[in-house]
Order: sequence, then C-alpha cells, then structure tokens
Amino acid sequence: MAATATPRIAENDLVAVAFSGGLDSTALLHTATRSGARVLALHVHHSLQPQADHWVAHCEQVARDFGAAFACMRLSGAPAVGDSIEAWARDGRHRALHDMTVEAGGDLLLLAHHRQDQAETFLLQAMRGAGLAGLAGMPRAQWRDGLCWARPWLDQPRALIHAYAAHHGLRWIEDPSNDDGRFARNRLRQAVWPAFPAAEAGLVQAARWAQQANALVAEIATEDLARLVRADRLDLAALAQLSPARASNALRAWLATHTDAPASLVERLLAEWQPGATQAWPAPGGALHAYRDGLFWATPTAQPPAPGTVDLSRPGLHPQPGWGGAWLVQAGEPGIAPLRLARLTQRARAGAEQFQRAPDSALRSLKKACQEAGLPPWRRGGPLLFDTAEQLIAVSGLGMDARAFAEKDEPALSLRWLDDSALPQREGVRESAA
Repeated sequence: MAATATPRIAENDLVAVAFSGGLDSTALLHTATRSGARVLALHVHHSLQPQADHWVAHCEQVARDFGAAFACMRLSGAPAVGDSIEAWARDGRHRALHDMTVEAGGDLLLLAHHRQDQAETFLLQAMRGAGLAGLAGMPRAQWRDGLCWARPWLDQPRALIHAYAAHHGLRWIEDPSNDDGRFARNRLRQAVWPAFPAAEAGLVQAARWAQQANALVAEIATEDLARLVRADRLDLAALAQLSPARASNALRAWLATHTDAPASLVERLLAEWQPGATQAWPAPGGALHAYRDGLFWATPTAQPPAPGTVDLSRPGLHPQPGWGGAWLVQAGEPGIAPLRLARLTQRARAGAEQFQRAPDSALRSLKKACQEAGLPPWRRGGPLLFDTAEQLIAVSGLGMDARAFAEKDEPALSLRWLDDSALPQREGVRESAA
C-alpha cells in the first residue's frame, strides 16, 4: 500500500479517532460515528492541567452519547528541565495513540487537524529554518509502524468545523492552555492571524508546493542511492561527482536510514571528507566511518564477550548474542566437515592469528588479510572460530580459513557471518534450534 494511501472504510471496520474533547476532535468524532464504521475514541491524559480528570469523564460521556467506544491512556513522567512541554506532550501523545489503536486491532487513526493547523506548522517550521521536509507540514495520510495517520480535514477552514458543531448542538472543552502566550502556536493565533486573515490559504498552498518538491527530491535521492550504495557502503568518490545540492540530498537520505542526523553533520562530512583517508564522525546513536572512499555506519561496540564454545554442526542461522550478528551455516563447497564444527571456541581477535583465504593463496597475518579484503578497522575484532586443536576455522567478515576445508567428496558445511543489520533482509532463513 502506498505510503500516503488511506484505507477504505467499510461497514464494521474499526476507525480510531484522536479525541481531546475540543471543538475539532468532537466534530470529527461525531462525523466518524455517522459513517457506519465501528469507532473508537482515544483520549490521552497528559496530567498537565488540573481539569484533566474532568476532561476524561467528559470525553467518555460524549463518546458514549455518539455511540463510540472509548479508551484513555495517562502519560507518565514529566518534561525534563529545559525541555519543551509542547514537544514532550506531542511525543507522548503520539506513542499513546499508536499503542491504543494497535492494541484495539485497528490500522486507521483519524486526526482533526485543519487548514489553520497546517498554515501554523508551515510558518513555525520556516521560522526555525526547516528544509523542505519541515515546510511540507503535515501529510494528509501517512503510514508509520503499521498505522495510517489520516487528517481528512486538512484543507477545511476552522470556521466550517465550528459551523458544523454549532448546527448539531455539539458541546466541547475549551482548554485554557490555548490562551497561554508562552506557546508559539498560541502567539500566532493571538497576533498573526488577526493581523493577516488572508495569509492562511497562501501558507497552506506554499506547504503543498513544498510537499511536491520534497517528493521530487526523495525520488532523485532514491535514484542516486541506487548507484551509490552497495550493501552497507556509500560510495563517497561517486557522491563527490554530483552537484553540491544533489550530493547533500543523497547523503541526507542515506543517513536517515541510520540516524537522525543534524544538518550540521551533513555539511561537515561533505566539507571534511578527504579521498583515501580513514576518518570518523560521531552521530546520534553511533558513528560514521570513511574508509577506502566508502562511508559506513557503525553502532557503538560493546566489550567483546568472553570466549565460549559454540556448535555449528547443523545448517541454519546461529545468532551470537553480544557479538552483533549470527553465523549462517549451509551445505556447500568449499566447506568444513560437520564433525569439526561440533565444538568450536569463539573469541575475539588476539593479534597473532594468521589466515589463508584460498588453498592456493599465501598465508597472511590476520591484519594483512583484513586489509586485502577491504574489511574496515572497526569490524576486525571478531568473532573468530577455532577447533579443538586451536586451528583457525573462520573469521567474521573474512569467511572460512582455507586450511580447514574438508577433503573432496567429504560432507561439508559452509560458514558465513551476518551482521545484525543484515539479518532482517534475509527472509526465510531458518534459525537453528541450537
């Protein structure tokens, strides 16, 4: 299903509605209950207002009057010192709405955002110096974590919603925090819209243009990354051949698959990268490494586990907790005799190991073998496998040592290491019961 496609609502389908009890969500809940669908009103108790308990009771009664089911979740904790109350409440509300909808078995959540909300979002993002993604504002529909967040009234003026509520005699909550001038949106409503009443439509149109432009740059990034990315490596030399704007766009798109990178990191990386150099940049949740003109993402590495034994004598996927990956064992040649794999010692690199890539290749120090294979320095720590005679069997990232290969016509199993990041991409691989 397309990322912006809203599920069709059939009779008896479950539709969740984010229901604060205010004018907009009350009108939306009312219209949803007249659609023939099974409607679930979802209320989030933020614990920020003394009237919050009263609002829960009000919302439950209104939902019952409309014929909707009702669920409520109370947020725990509080904003940290210096954190934005708005951001804390928004993040917690989104988590709660997602969890309640999924728990009820639904995949569609309706939100009552309207045209003025979209105009405010565009203006606030512009004042923060946002790029196209921020200026695009709120999408009409967006799938996130198996749930469609839909805003059916995004093009409707608030006056029309108010007229609908008045016509049907609806009653709603007036949140006193909406008049609090500490919050940016409230200051816009108090100062900007009265002074520029016609600005709303123009700002919403600007958000639509930003949405189109953002979709276009996403398409260009997808095309560029198809040429620039191989496995987990971004080709920095090829990236540098693009125009500055296009290179920045492609890099941001690639980084977004790994981390929430600030714009300053994108700018630094493009300016500081040196062809042929080994470099690193810290990033939220990990680090970026430039090696042999490729860019790699690496999560923080923990202390390697203590040496231990492992049985790899059966085909399958053998996860190795603490090592960040799994051994994939399959029948095939070249390979190693199954009996030899029944009791292996698994440990980190010590520094004096030697490795033979193929039967006709020279024996190399492990460091030299890693360099020849182009294995980045941060991936050379192991695990390594040794048999009961302390002969090297396999090295993560390099593969099997040729000295351990089974004789011709002898049963053999091949070993290959898979990092955790690669495991979800391998559908249908059976996990070993070992």
